[in-house]
Amino acid sequence: MEMKKRISLELRNRTPAEVAELVVDNCRSSDGEIEGLTDEFKELEFLSMVNVGLTSLAMLPSLPKLRKLELSDNNISGSLEILSEKCPNLTYLNLSGNKIKDLSTVEALQNLKNLKSLDLFNCEITTLEEYRESIFELLPQVTYLDGFDAEDNEAPDSEADDDDDDDVEEGAGPVGEYDDDDDDDEEGSEGGEVGLSYLMKDEIQDEEDDDDYVEEEEEEEEAEEEEAEVRGEKRKRDAEDEGEDDDEDDD
Repeated sequence: MEMKKRISLELRNRTPAEVAELVVDNCRSSDGEIEGLTDEFKELEFLSMVNVGLTSLAMLPSLPKLRKLELSDNNISGSLEILSEKCPNLTYLNLSGNKIKDLSTVEALQNLKNLKSLDLFNCEITTLEEYRESIFELLPQVTYLDGFDAEDNEAPDSEADDDDDDDVEEGAGPVGEYDDDDDDDEEGSEGGEVGLSYLMKDEIQDEEDDDDYVEEEEEEEEAEEEEAEVRGEKRKRDAEDEGEDDDEDDD
């Protein structure tokens, strides 16, 4: 799909001024230039043009609010000075997988004063001796190169996207999470009380059942004793009757 058509589809009935994020990865630029992107995208903060066949950034419009730019897997080899002219507030730039070979090409990024994270992974420039030291010296404003700082500490996700920092500072997400935890705790405590009461009731019921069982055993034993007494008295009477019969026969 052509880049111009893809951008038109991504608008989704919005005006360019209403778009803050635009992703047109894997579409095609007919002549290696940016097409369909205009100065009307003045609110754009995140732009991703991965693997679109770009060879030049000459047609990049003015995007004063752009903070994150993804340009990986293209054929860009220079013209990086236009970024500081058109996107002066960039904080994150991904140029991995492009045709960047020399430090002089990267030197054009010195005027991006807010640039914190730069990715040149899989570019030929990374094979230069002391590549990392040279880039950090050339671009002192950059904190993370290819995902790591000068001491090889990995960049947290929030450093790569300042928008995430803003969301955390506003606290909208954490507040909701805390509320959910509170609800769970309340439900858990209520459930615990119910469960404890239920167990106590079970124990009481078991004790009552044991008492009933003991009473039944005692009643059965008393019944057996009474029955034995009845049988004993019957045998005694039978014996007495037999004795009286024998006396009568003797007479």
